[in-house]
Amino acid sequence: MPRVVWKGAITFGLVHIPVNLYPGSAPRALDLDLLDKRDFAPVGYRRVNKRTGKEVTPENTVKGYEYEEGQYVVVSDEDFKQANVKATQTVDIQSFVDAREIPAYYFDTPYYLEPGKRGEKAYALLRETLRKTGRVGVATVVLHTRQHLAVVMPVERMLFLNTLRFADEIRPTAKLELPGDNLKAAGVSPKELDMAVRLVADMAESWNPKAFKDTYREDLLARIKEKVKSGRTHEVAEPGGGEAPRRSAEVIDLMSLLKKSLDAKGERARDSNRPSRRASSRQRPRARRSRVVERVRRRA
Repeated sequence: MPRVVWKGAITFGLVHIPVNLYPGSAPRALDLDLLDKRDFAPVGYRRVNKRTGKEVTPENTVKGYEYEEGQYVVVSDEDFKQANVKATQTVDIQSFVDAREIPAYYFDTPYYLEPGKRGEKAYALLRETLRKTGRVGVATVVLHTRQHLAVVMPVERMLFLNTLRFADEIRPTAKLELPGDNLKAAGVSPKELDMAVRLVADMAESWNPKAFKDTYREDLLARIKEKVKSGRTHEVAEPGGGEAPRRSAEVIDLMSLLKKSLDAKGERARDSNRPSRRASSRQRPRARRSRVVERVRRRA
């Protein structure tokens, strides 16, 4: 497990649950350094005193708030804590809401909550209560000197905390040009909708996150390894002709695309059934779906 990023308690009403907070995600982006293209020397990030031009070491830096132009007051770690002791030590649940009511774009960063010393019973009680009621706790918590809106929810045997964006952080959508609910006005026919629904049903699977990988990261890493292997370590690649041509505006034949998609799904289903004459109980529903797809294709 990664290191604990915060220790405190979950509170709601008079209930107090000691917890430890762990990061729930690990970014997998490649760690790339900035280089000077003239000699390929690393370009580092320097802390420089704007008045003297000299580098400032980390131990000589402090945080300051500019209350007037050029005038600062130093803010220490103790100031951050003492500004509101309760806020910095608790995940303070304000209310309980139906999880389905929170739009996806409010969710930000995931964290894992682990019960602290003597907090197991209350932890389990809150987890099962949330699970039974189908609700999540909407809370406030201070992390890294900033207050966050957050949601506490049960995930398997764990209480899970996900920070949320505040309402004023969400950009308005009023200026987006979006099609309305009237499908006829949008040019969508009932037949196209029916075929699209059938295609989605045919492609439906149980959620399996392990089936998906960051293939772009792997492809980029493979390209880097190939350049190292061939000795092209200092090559500065100019934009080449490998870019896909930009498609001009065109009328898309949705019906044709849906038919091709259904045909492809049906063909793959038939191929998967050919090696074995007797389909297992797990394979039979898929074979039936393939026949349904074929019938839909013929009707179309």
